[in-house]
Amino acid sequence: MSQEIKVPPFGESIVEGTLVNWLKKVGDSVKLDETVVEIETEKITVQVPAPVTGVIEKINRQVGDKVKVGEIIGEVKAGAVTPVASPSQQEIKPAIVSPSVSNAPVQVKEAMPAAQKLAHERGLDVSQVTGTGKDGRVLKEDVIKAVSVPANQAVSVQTQTLTQGRQEKRVPMTPLRQKIAERLLQAQSQAAILTTFNEVDMSYVSELRKRYQDKFVEKHGVKLGFMSFFVKAVVSALESFPLINAEMNQQEIVYKNYYDIGVAVGGGKGLVVPVLRDVNLLSFADIEKKIADFGQRAKANKLTLEDLSGGTFTISNGGIYGSMLSTPILNPPQSAILGMHNIQDRAVVRDGQVVVRPMMYLALSYDHRIVDGREAVQFLVRVKECIESPERLLLAL
Repeated sequence: MSQEIKVPPFGESIVEGTLVNWLKKVGDSVKLDETVVEIETEKITVQVPAPVTGVIEKINRQVGDKVKVGEIIGEVKAGAVTPVASPSQQEIKPAIVSPSVSNAPVQVKEAMPAAQKLAHERGLDVSQVTGTGKDGRVLKEDVIKAVSVPANQAVSVQTQTLTQGRQEKRVPMTPLRQKIAERLLQAQSQAAILTTFNEVDMSYVSELRKRYQDKFVEKHGVKLGFMSFFVKAVVSALESFPLINAEMNQQEIVYKNYYDIGVAVGGGKGLVVPVLRDVNLLSFADIEKKIADFGQRAKANKLTLEDLSGGTFTISNGGIYGSMLSTPILNPPQSAILGMHNIQDRAVVRDGQVVVRPMMYLALSYDHRIVDGREAVQFLVRVKECIESPERLLLAL
C-alpha cells in the first residue's frame, strides 16, 4: 500500500514553495519521519518527512518546481525494502553530467562533503559555485541555490561572454531573497521612514564583560555579549515610549504590552530575524543562550516559522560586519528598528579632558506616521543611558 508525500502547511499565509532537493530517489528505502525532500519558502527551508517506512515508489515533482501546500509530490510503498545486491551484482551507473564535468566525484578542497556529493549528483562543477561558508567554503545550500532544474537537465545558471573575455552570470533569485526584496520595497513605499542617530560610550559595558566573563561562562555555559545589554536597554526604553512598540493597522494604532524583540542574525540562506519572546521576563543569561541557539540553527537552516514570526521591535547589529554607520530599514508592520554598529576608539571630551573611549554609533529608524521625532530621540537617549550606566537596568531607572 502506498502513502502519499504531501507538501505540508507552511503557516503565515504561505501557500507555495520551491522544491530544492530530493534526499532520496525512486527505489531508495526510507524510515518513518526520515527527511526525504526539502522545500524552500520565502522564509525558511522546510524538511518533509517520509509518511511511513518503506521504499520511494514515485516522484511527481522535480528540483526547481513550484509546489503548493497539500500537493502530492511523491509516494512511498509501505513496508517494502530495497534489496541489497552483492558486489558482483551491483551495477555502477555513470552520473549524468554536463559536457564540461567528469563522471568522477568532484574533489574540491573548499567544498564541504555534502556539497561535493550533491554537486556530483546534479552534474554541477562545484568549483564554479560561490561559497558562503567560512573562508569561502562551498556549502550544500550553495549548491542547492545554483541548481533550480532536475538533475538530468542543464542548471539554470547562465553565463554570457562579453567582449574582451568579460562575463556576466544570471542566477535566479531564491524565494527568500525575493521575499526580502518585496518586504524592503514595501517598507520604503508604505511607511514614512526617518532615522535619528546618537553615539554611546561602550567603556562601562566592556569593562563589565571583561570583569565577569569567565564567571558568567562558568555558571551559564555561554559568553556574555553586548547584545543582551542592548536588548535589555531597548525594553527599558520601550516601556517608557510605548508608541515605538506599537504598530499601525489601517486607521488604528495597536499598542502592545509585551516585548518580542527580533534579533537579526546571519544564516545559511542570508539574514534572518528570529524573535526573542517576552524579553522583559528573561535574564541576561537567558537572552545570550537563545541568541546563541538562533545563530547555530540559522547557519544550519533549522529555524522554524515560529522562530521568525511576529516581533514588536528589531535590533540589527551591522557592527559584526564592520559597519560604521547605516540607516536600517523597518521590518513591517513594526514601527521602529535599532541599528548597532562597529565599536571604535575615538577621542571624546569627558570632564573637560580629551580622552580615548570605545564608541559606537546607534541609529533608530522609525515610522514617522505614528512616532514623532521627540519620542524617537528620547527613546535613543534612554538606550544610550542604559548602556553607559547599566546599573539602571538592575534598578529599573
